[in-house]
Amino acid sequence: MSHTSAPETVHEAASPTKGATGKLPLRAFLGYAAGDAGNNLAFNMVSTFLLLYYTDVVGIPAAYAAPIFLIVRIWDGIGDVIVGRWVDKTTSRWGKFRPWILWSCLPLMLCSVWVFSLPEVDSLTMKLFWAYLSYGVMMMFYSMVNIPYGSLASAMTQAPVERAKLATFRTAGSQVAVMLIAIVVAPMVQRFSSSNLYQQKVADLGGEANASQAQLDAAKAAAAHDATTGLQGSLTMITLVFVILGVALYVFTFLTAKERVVRPPDDQVSFTQAVGVLAKNKALIWLSVGSLIVLTSHVCLSTMGIYFARDVMGNAALFSLLTIIQTASIFVAAPFIGRAVARFGKRFVYLSGAVSFMLGGILVFVCPPTMPWLACVAFFFLGLGIGLLNTLMWAMEADTVEYGEWKTGRRTEGTTYAVFSFVRKLGQAFGGAAAAGLIGLTGYVGGAAVQSEGAVMGIRLTSGILPAALCLIGFFVMLRYPLTDALFSRIVEENETRKQLTLKMSGTRAVAPDAADGLPDTPADAPHRTDQ
Repeated sequence: MSHTSAPETVHEAASPTKGATGKLPLRAFLGYAAGDAGNNLAFNMVSTFLLLYYTDVVGIPAAYAAPIFLIVRIWDGIGDVIVGRWVDKTTSRWGKFRPWILWSCLPLMLCSVWVFSLPEVDSLTMKLFWAYLSYGVMMMFYSMVNIPYGSLASAMTQAPVERAKLATFRTAGSQVAVMLIAIVVAPMVQRFSSSNLYQQKVADLGGEANASQAQLDAAKAAAAHDATTGLQGSLTMITLVFVILGVALYVFTFLTAKERVVRPPDDQVSFTQAVGVLAKNKALIWLSVGSLIVLTSHVCLSTMGIYFARDVMGNAALFSLLTIIQTASIFVAAPFIGRAVARFGKRFVYLSGAVSFMLGGILVFVCPPTMPWLACVAFFFLGLGIGLLNTLMWAMEADTVEYGEWKTGRRTEGTTYAVFSFVRKLGQAFGGAAAAGLIGLTGYVGGAAVQSEGAVMGIRLTSGILPAALCLIGFFVMLRYPLTDALFSRIVEENETRKQLTLKMSGTRAVAPDAADGLPDTPADAPHRTDQ
């Protein structure tokens, strides 16, 4: 059924229904938050520390590491589209999405150990081979978890405020994982810093004035070796612990975050039909372009955060404090996001987040090493911006599913989310590659006790000015986003009325996917209701 049928005819044929617009239970929100916490135990470890691992442990120069992030994340984006089509074709008693999360979570978490446990080889070619292979396999499994997880929100509820709450809980869950990673890993990076270990060894020699050049050279070599082996062992152990925690979080998501939206009677969508839905989805197109730019800026920042703390501010352990402040700002804002969305609309709150992020980026660039308090202020604004951008980005993506169904009569959660995720992966690819490439061009040397002034300036530019400038471009792009909250409410009503009419004419009783599991929170005789 296409959108060409007049809405007036639909309203005459059947009474309107609001669809799955009731309140979700708290366990659904907690379960959805747990899913993104599990995602980030794998993904944020990679986005924050994998470049550092490549340059300082494996021994891959930054210039060679840059293409790894670009190529693998583009490959991952292609994988997202493939998985999205698989997901849209899935049917089970648990719905389309949750079975993928259940069966793919363990391979994903095991692969997250693999990427930080590469074999010791002397050949740069073999180092690159293992880096590409391990990272590529991990990101394919990440697609098999993340695409169904991200698609799940649009199937849980159609209420704008409830979707905003889901996105808020998702952001909160991800930030808890980010904070945990920073608290655990950053002190370890400081402990096994080559410069710190070198200073300790020089102190044992009685200071540089009392040591010969041969002793100092030996101390440098020993410090570099100890830093490499210490980081390698610690990262392997940490990721092994995250396997257990991550799988537990994903299982909790499977048990609590259920699909409640009634699907159209003709649920199977061909590839050609899916392409047609996406081509007519202007809301998705503008959101995707804006997200591409914003994600590029965000990944630049997240990749360079540990470098900023260690090489600009002179203390890698400061990264833990900065991450805690960044996360705290999100939790401060979280209780007010739903009310702000209800009053001002999603787009306004999204653009407000972009302004906060740009201010934080400028402060990062100008922050001197003697003013760590200013770095804390900068990361507060960055965290507030990231929280608002990510929260509203996910809520708006779920809304574009309804927009596409309204335009074409076809509902394609998996493919819509896959295309959106593909664009996000491009942003992550560009951001990671830009970060690695820029510090490589400005002279960063992995494992060096002291970085050059040019390398430090490269870190400042990549962690401050570049993210802020990109976010400014994304701000202007999102001014074109067409889907207002008033239009969205009308779209949901018309979509649901159309489905109920079709079901009535076909004599089919509507049942939400999870009604088949016999649980009481999705009654089969009230398919368009949700838990109260």
